[in-house]
Amino acid sequence: MKQNETFDQEREDLYHTFDEEDEESQTESSVPSTPLSRNRSEDVPVPWPRSYRQSMDLLTGVTPPISTSFVSSFRQRRQSSVFGSFTSSPSKQQLLIEKDEIQNSVVSSIKSFLASHLQLSVPGDLSIHQENGSCTFSQSVLNGINVLCGVALLTMPYAIKEGGWLGLFILFSFGIITFYTGILLKRCLENSPGIQTYPDIGQAAFGTTGRILVSILLYVELYVNSTQVFAITTTLIVLPTVWLKDLSLLSYLSAGGVISSILLALCLFWDGSVDGVGFHISGQALDITNIPVAIGIYGFGFGSHSVFPNIYSSMKEPSKFPTVLLISFAFCTLFYIAVAVCGFTMFGDAIQSQFTLNMPPHFTSSKIAVWTAVVTPMTKYALTITPVILSLEELIPSSSRKMRSKGVSMLFRTILVLSTLVVALTVPFFATVAALIGSFIAMLIALIFPCLCYISIMKGRLTNFQIGICILIVIIGIVSGCCGTYSAIARLIGEMT
Repeated sequence: MKQNETFDQEREDLYHTFDEEDEESQTESSVPSTPLSRNRSEDVPVPWPRSYRQSMDLLTGVTPPISTSFVSSFRQRRQSSVFGSFTSSPSKQQLLIEKDEIQNSVVSSIKSFLASHLQLSVPGDLSIHQENGSCTFSQSVLNGINVLCGVALLTMPYAIKEGGWLGLFILFSFGIITFYTGILLKRCLENSPGIQTYPDIGQAAFGTTGRILVSILLYVELYVNSTQVFAITTTLIVLPTVWLKDLSLLSYLSAGGVISSILLALCLFWDGSVDGVGFHISGQALDITNIPVAIGIYGFGFGSHSVFPNIYSSMKEPSKFPTVLLISFAFCTLFYIAVAVCGFTMFGDAIQSQFTLNMPPHFTSSKIAVWTAVVTPMTKYALTITPVILSLEELIPSSSRKMRSKGVSMLFRTILVLSTLVVALTVPFFATVAALIGSFIAMLIALIFPCLCYISIMKGRLTNFQIGICILIVIIGIVSGCCGTYSAIARLIGEMT
């Protein structure tokens, strides 16, 4: 029970620390107050979810925070429970102090190696909260590409089958539009004091209601994404990773997402050019009937705006954030187009929802691609579902010690993981689910909300042209979202019946 009390107290202290830091940054700012800044200036606790920042910092992968509070509490518990009598003598206490110094030296050496050889930045104090200004320009670009290039890459060739070749212009247009809305999020961060995350932007624009609405959408997206790679065997493999309190190791592994995406593309190209599958032009120029599904899939590939504020807040030079976005979106848009064209010209109308399913299994390159497509999402699963877990655990009353115990926490996380398995087995239609996420959630997160928040926060300071552009994007998002959502739901119902 003392262990649970220690953990709960550390979590509460962590949240109080965040609140104090946000109040200090708000006091130093001269920007006019917003609903968020007014709440903090009145010493009102930050509304749910308070754990969003640190959990999404883990998800970005390149600069993961490492928790000392958990490590230190573990050391205290271990020493008190196992070595209590051993540490009673001064000589033994000195030995333990020297051991801690050695461990700290090892940690410093690892951090130095990561920084110099792998270009990974680790905060100096090893706190769970990533300090502002810790990311270099190159690290921020890797962050941006890593969060954009996900499992959507696997279904891009299938989108050509659904929408036709002219649908690639929609993909390119979405790349431009979502790049612009990413810039709008940056302007919202610059013009509102004390905000660092997407929920903060929602609160600054529309109060607590905006914060909760944005948070729910972001967590639903993460939850549904976590079901995309599931099977029973995968459940048994990833379940222990969700019990972990410190996910820093997994966040380093998930940083290889950029390499994994490039490796998948190279294997696909190798199959077509070297292994003899070949490339053949086929398909329709435009399929009006199925183009809404293609729109949803294309939108699914650009729905990573939930972590852009975190990337911006972690940069050493935030003024270079637009360049980071430009490079990230340009790379991912051209990369998506290249993979889509390569995959569809190889397999034509026979292309399946994931191009790895079409690759001949007897080729070595195909085996590498399949295992890469399986292992990479598994390393990201715990990082994807953890923000959802932490946000739900925040809703448990702090006075309920039994509900906040470690055993209950593990049971709760296990149930949540099993629920994603049930969803995955019930709805095993990768492309259709991706189209639904892209049409409904991604359109709201990546197109509609950034524009609405920008208009609200910058009220009275925008030109008619800027307002017109935002309204146009909102209309595009609403029309695309409604058409794509209806088509995806209709197809999903047809596939399940």
